[in-house]
Amino acid sequence: MKTILKRFAILMSMLFVTIVITNIIVIHSAKNKTYNITAQIPSNHVGLILGANKYVPNGSINLYYKYRLNAAIQLYNAQKIKYIIISGDNSSKDYNEPNMFKADLVKHGIPEAHIYLDFAGFRTLDSIVRAKEIFGQESVTIISQKFHNQRAIFLAKHFNIDAIAFNAKDVSSSIGLKTRLREYLAKTKAVIDVLINTQPKFLGEKIKIPHV
Repeated sequence: MKTILKRFAILMSMLFVTIVITNIIVIHSAKNKTYNITAQIPSNHVGLILGANKYVPNGSINLYYKYRLNAAIQLYNAQKIKYIIISGDNSSKDYNEPNMFKADLVKHGIPEAHIYLDFAGFRTLDSIVRAKEIFGQESVTIISQKFHNQRAIFLAKHFNIDAIAFNAKDVSSSIGLKTRLREYLAKTKAVIDVLINTQPKFLGEKIKIPHV
């Protein structure tokens, strides 16, 4: 029994060290690549919103969604981006993250012709790679919360995409604790994906975004 407990303790220690090291690697990769102030972020042709569900289970607005939407509107109105790709999950008929974002962007005055939808952004890696392979973007401004942006930039570097990110307002610790805890594992998974060269679930036909 003592041997089993000892082995378990060793495994847990190794797992903890792995999580810490991989998180440090991901966070360091995004150093000086994320911005909080609109006036300070360089301009880019395209902004990439990383998807989120508009509503939480109790029916109220998901603050991660709300703040990403606001950040995209802010960048567009400040002429820091000209076009917007919304990349999210559309895994079922009744669940469509890109369309939800698009409808709200249009309500806030963003021209529909400047919005492109990526319905196969099932996870961050897919969204990043598809921005390059489907929408032809070698550089992009990622729009999400900072913890998410760090992981996205790490993945973008691996796939030779010149990415910066605008940090949407974060959610309070009391509300977003579960998401924050999951993010530690997500960063570790991102490093593993890079090591084993994971590819997106789907690619498909290319979509051209004007360069005017």
